[in-house]
Amino acid sequence: MSSLGIVAICLITVIGVYFYNNPLKHGPWFLSRRFINWFPLGMTYSFLYMGRYNLTVAKNAFGTLMSNEDFGLIFAAGTGVYAFSFLVNGPLVDRIGGKKGIIIAALGASLANIALGVITWLVLTGRTSIPLFWPFVVIYSLNMYFQSYGAVSIIKVKANWFHVRERGVFGAIFGTLISFGVYFAFEWGQSIVNLTKVAAGADNPVSTLLRWIFVPSGATHDATWAVFFVPAAILLVWLVLDLWLIKETPEDAGFPHLDTHDASSGHMHETYTTMDLLKKVFLSPLMLLLGGVELTAGVLRNGIMQWYTIFAKQVPQLGAEGIIAHWGLLLCLFGIVGGFAGGLVSDKFFQSRRGPPAAIFSMFMLMMAAVMAMNLFKFPYLVGIAALLIVAAVTGVHSLMSGTAAADFGGRKATATCSGLIDGCVYLGSSVQSVCVGFLTGTSWQGHNWQWWPIFLMPFALAGGIIAYRIWNELPAATRKYISEHETKQAPAGHSNS
Repeated sequence: MSSLGIVAICLITVIGVYFYNNPLKHGPWFLSRRFINWFPLGMTYSFLYMGRYNLTVAKNAFGTLMSNEDFGLIFAAGTGVYAFSFLVNGPLVDRIGGKKGIIIAALGASLANIALGVITWLVLTGRTSIPLFWPFVVIYSLNMYFQSYGAVSIIKVKANWFHVRERGVFGAIFGTLISFGVYFAFEWGQSIVNLTKVAAGADNPVSTLLRWIFVPSGATHDATWAVFFVPAAILLVWLVLDLWLIKETPEDAGFPHLDTHDASSGHMHETYTTMDLLKKVFLSPLMLLLGGVELTAGVLRNGIMQWYTIFAKQVPQLGAEGIIAHWGLLLCLFGIVGGFAGGLVSDKFFQSRRGPPAAIFSMFMLMMAAVMAMNLFKFPYLVGIAALLIVAAVTGVHSLMSGTAAADFGGRKATATCSGLIDGCVYLGSSVQSVCVGFLTGTSWQGHNWQWWPIFLMPFALAGGIIAYRIWNELPAATRKYISEHETKQAPAGHSNS
């Protein structure tokens, strides 16, 4: 079976789980209309990922045109911009709504990817002698600014449509959408790079079309710029569908008001200024703890996804060729498993508390990073499996923290601002690891000393577990009240507990 077929089966399964999981007994049309809402929103978010991690795919194709240090600094600049953008776009999306936010994200990221494609074309065809580094620093940072509207927008809309007791499963769906995006970036992105090489052939309609557009007869340069142009075009298609299909709230779609029993319950009539929203974030010890968990998750997440293929290209991984060849698909599958494991464990075993699975998964990541460190140059296959298991666990943590806990504790009124802080911390961690791992593995410091790569990740996994343990028992007050009123099981009449 092809990788696309496997991903399609996963998508169908996720949709089936969505319709099966209905603890609040919503009617069929509500479930269907909510699906029509989140599916295009989610697929737009997935293709934003394709337009984000295509830089990693392009890096290997660039060869000597982009060193480890250069790549690390470019990625760090972009993720740094992403991390601090929430100060602007978090409160903004809380005001304008998630629908407008996702449209801004798709349009801006599409235009930025087009610009990256043009720069790549100019450099690779010799039309300019300017190095890739500084243009990529600027345009990729601009791309990441618009990308940062994506997560806060999808979570903003989600907060209006999903009750707290349903959000663990939606967190799993959120993790799945991220995993699809990683698949599109690494699997489709690498295929685009391979199919647009001058020496490649066309054996199906897709490859024929790609070569007709990007590799005209007589071309002398590999059309690596296609890896930026293709996601830009796809994003524009989803933008049109978003304009048509997305509704901000159930009321906008003709349904009665849905009380989601998050932190905004009973406060929906209140109006918050930008300063009020920022105070809700920065003066909340709980929000800062959630951000701390996500900062460590960002180090682990991109510390694996960003560097494994680069490591495999520079250090031959004999016996792990299958992992390398299907890296995008495996990231997708392991990410889906991790996202659903985190969401289901949270909702089914911990009454929608997000801290317990986050703590458990963080300690699991510590063990897997240790496995990588001890076997980095001995057992390539074991290293690859440990890396994938870290991706599974970190996707579970990320979907619980950014995709769920931010909405729970921020409430519908402040969802975008709070999720912006937490998601921003992911990319602050990504920026830290990008600079550090790029330096540790670069030629300027002991020459490609990859042994430090997994060792660098280990203390962050430990810190994430400790912080998550501190929020083990946290739940919004409205959620506790809802659980006590609706879900506390009373002993049957005449039954004795003795």
